[in-house]
Amino acid sequence: MGKGDKKTKRGKINRGSYGVKRPRIKKKVRPEIKIDIDKDQTIKR
Repeated sequence: MGKGDKKTKRGKINRGSYGVKRPRIKKKVRPEIKIDIDKDQTIKR
């Protein structure tokens, strides 16, 4: 068991494949921040 084994995490990393032992990490979808134009915006100088 090691780099040549198809069923281990180390073997999946070596081969560059995915499976049950090495699932893909999904990116989280973030909602877009909306800018309100109607609000009073004061600029400090």
